[in-house]
Formats: sequence, structure tokens, C-alpha cells
Amino acid sequence: MAKSKRVEQEDTTSRDQLATFLQKALNDRQKDGQKVAYFLDEKEDPSNISEWISTGNTLLDLAICNRPDAGLPVGRITEINGLESSGKSLLCAHIIAETQKKGGFAVMLDPEYAAAPDFWTAIGVNVKNLVYIPSDHLEGMLFNLETTIGELRKEYPDRLVSIITDSIASVPTKKELEGDYEVAGYGGDKSKVLSLAMRKLNGLIARQRICAVFTNQLRQNMKAMAFGDQYTEPGGLAFRFAASVRIRMKNIGRITNSKKVVIGRTIQAQVTKTRFGPTFRTATFDIHYDSGIQNLQSWLDYMKDNGLVTGTKAGYTFKMCNNEIIKADDFVRLCSEDPSFKETVYKAICDDYIMKYRPASIVEDVEHVEGEESEKADSLEAKDE
Repeated sequence: MAKSKRVEQEDTTSRDQLATFLQKALNDRQKDGQKVAYFLDEKEDPSNISEWISTGNTLLDLAICNRPDAGLPVGRITEINGLESSGKSLLCAHIIAETQKKGGFAVMLDPEYAAAPDFWTAIGVNVKNLVYIPSDHLEGMLFNLETTIGELRKEYPDRLVSIITDSIASVPTKKELEGDYEVAGYGGDKSKVLSLAMRKLNGLIARQRICAVFTNQLRQNMKAMAFGDQYTEPGGLAFRFAASVRIRMKNIGRITNSKKVVIGRTIQAQVTKTRFGPTFRTATFDIHYDSGIQNLQSWLDYMKDNGLVTGTKAGYTFKMCNNEIIKADDFVRLCSEDPSFKETVYKAICDDYIMKYRPASIVEDVEHVEGEESEKADSLEAKDE
């Protein structure tokens, strides 16, 4: 037994010496002086995200990363997918506005030629500082994307940048443009091009202040099982693996005014993949056609649904605010005018929404749900992996 312990100790010491030697040797051989090998201490953690960009909705930010004051990760790829009129492009516009609020710079690659500068201005986008790049084919769009990153980093290496591509599904490949309208082999080239592009892009932005966001459309999955995911995205599986965050948008209702005129819609956003928190969490919020995401209203809706306030529209009692009674119509105004009230409400929402991690030895009373929802979640998760 003593001999066994001695051998184990010698192996550990040898392993430490070898690691130090290898790290130094690899770095010394670099002609450009860059550090290519390092130890995984806190300062060199490759998965550490030090900066986030809000999506424009607090609940969605919390669903993505399970922590306060966060959102989309900088230095990573995000995919936003959904059916038509599910708020994908609008969410991108809010991401641009939030980037500019942080002093960052935004670039928009738009193969759909669908930018709406007047509406974007209304929701806070400074279109004068937004570089807009239309694209006719996928290869050209990806070349512009890579060139944009390279040129910006030459002159502004530390500037926060968001690059939005809206959307992947709508842009053809060169081969599709040059061909006729036969459908044989449709989509195969796009998946190959995107697979290569995602491998290159991950390395390009991994340790830089760049937030890359791609939108994608959903198509009916004709081969789906009865309880499986009924939708798929064009372009193969590249985004499923490369993206650190994937969000599925869904239109779940219309909003009308007193004259029964439709003025917006209610959106449900589900985080189907995230490397920064639990998956399959959802955020529900309203979108108005004249002013975009109604973030503060979603706060009140969440508190009503989760018992953080009691009462009716005529007057809600806020448990976190000394049982103060506030009318629903005054809530948004109070949050806008009173920073301390807003901070108190925000902290209460975070405390309720954020999942607290626990040791496996602590047993929690849980329910295993079987049937349609469980099998659908399993199907989605299996595809993401």
C-alpha cells in the first residue's frame, strides 16, 4: 500500500512539471509572441463571460443566463428562430439599441432588405451610427461578416460591437442564384457553407467584444414524430452546435385597443439552448407596433402570475414595497420616475425567477411529467446535443 501511494505522488508531481514545461514551450515557439497555452485559473477561463447585452426584455435576459443584469453573451453566437411575425427582427432592433446605449457599435447584415429605420428610431436605435449591409448571397454575406470583424479590430480593438444577421433562411447560396428553379438538392450547399462558417466564426469572436446574432426561420418538419419538435430550421445543424444561446420566438396572441384595433401582439420566447443556465425557460412579453417591447409591463404581468402582488387592476398590493397599493396604470410611470422603486421591484423579480443551485445531496420535491410535453422537451434537447 505504501508503494502504491508513493507512485501516485510521483505521478502527480511529474504531471505538474510536464504541464509547466509544455505551456512554456508552446508559448516560446510562437513567432508573433502570442500566448497560445495557459492554465485554467480564473483570469484565463475560456468560458467566462464578462459582458452581456440586454435583449430589451428583463425576463428573457434572466431566462438566458440565470443571473441579474445580463442578457446575450458577448464573444459568443446567438440564434433567434421562429415562425413569421414572431418578433425576431424586432428583438434584433432592441439588441442594436441596447448595444448603442452601452457605447457600442452595431452592424446589420440584411439579406431580406427589410430594415425599418423609422420604427427602429422610435424604439431607440440611432440609425445614423448603424452600418447597414445588404447581401445577395450567403457566401458574400459571410465574407462581409468576416471582413467587418477584421477591419473593426484593426482600428478599434476594444470597442463593443454587435453584428446582426437577419436572416439565414432567406439568403440563397451562389449555386442557387446561378441555377434554375428546380428543387433537386435544395438546401444541401447552404448547410455545408454554414458548417464551415460557424467553425471559423466561433474562433474569430471568442475572446473579443463582439456579439454575433443570427435569426432563422422555421419550417414544418415533415419527418417529425407525433410528440417531437414539429419544426426545423434551414441550413442544417450548424447553429445548433455553434450557438451558445438559441431562442425560439412564438406569437401567442393579439393586443387590441378600445376600438378593437390590433396594436400589437403577445410573444413567448423559449430558451431552447443556453450554456449559462437552465434550458427551456420562457419569457412572455407584449410588443406594440408603435413602441416595441413593453418591458416594464411584462414585470407587472410576471408578478401577478407568480404571486408577488395581490389585488386587481384597480390597485395592486406589492409585498416587497411595504404592502404599498399601486394602480396598474401607475406602475410603469413609477418605475420610470422612481429608481429606488424600480430597483426594489427588479430585485424581487430576480429573487423569484433565478434558479438557485444546490448540492446533489439536498433532496428536492420534484414531479416527473410524462406525456406530450416531456417527450417534446426530450426531442428538442436531443437535437441540440
